[in-house]
Amino acid sequence: MTELNGRPVTPGELAALALYNYGHFTTMRVEEMRVRGLSLHLDRLLADCRILHGVDLDLDRVRHLVRRAAASAPSPVIVRVTVFDPEFDRAHPAAKARPEILVGTRPVPAGQAPPALGVVEYERDMPEVKHSGLFGPLLHRRFAQINGYDDVLFVNRRAQVTEGPTWNIGFVRNGGVVWPESDHLNGVTMRLLDDALRRAGIPSRTTEVDTDDLASMGSAFITDAAFGPRPVRSIEGVELSLDEPILTTLRREYAAIPGDPL
Repeated sequence: MTELNGRPVTPGELAALALYNYGHFTTMRVEEMRVRGLSLHLDRLLADCRILHGVDLDLDRVRHLVRRAAASAPSPVIVRVTVFDPEFDRAHPAAKARPEILVGTRPVPAGQAPPALGVVEYERDMPEVKHSGLFGPLLHRRFAQINGYDDVLFVNRRAQVTEGPTWNIGFVRNGGVVWPESDHLNGVTMRLLDDALRRAGIPSRTTEVDTDDLASMGSAFITDAAFGPRPVRSIEGVELSLDEPILTTLRREYAAIPGDPL
């Protein structure tokens, strides 16, 4: 189901988004009308709306529309909230914006096996914004899959690890978790997990991770709202441990995070 402002959307209303892809979004997993990190998702939408459209977003309206969408779907469900201006004019992008709220649902994907990752140099435009410009990330995911990998890990021009197409990555080394220090999207799930690590007494730090460091990592995991933390099987053919106890703790602690009511 996909609705614009709580009603069926027409093809014409989607034309600007389809043609110019100028907008931003967040994706959340809704279980029994609750969302882990709901306030973080809403804060993201508000901040990104100010950056891309120069106006504030009615977050009460967003919650209402997410409740409406989730109520009509089996639980759990993945809900994507996209904010864009159907009247966006590519010739005058600085014109006063009137962003609207597109809400779509899809089933929670079936459990996936730990992925094998390739590595490619690529940096998203404005990585701190969860914008809808996914051409580059998905193109590189496609190339990685053609080359026999499941997904792709991005590094910047200095060979420093950043993020994946739609996820963050963390590493386990010397009894703690290492988050890459780089320009990337601060994902909601990553932030929730970092808090969970502190509660569990597991040390974590943020530091630069370059491609030469990957061989010293015992395990790795990727994070997104649909699955939480997922172990990584290999990076560029280098096998990683799937039996690391910290990974088990991460999954347990994440599952124990209570959802915020919509």
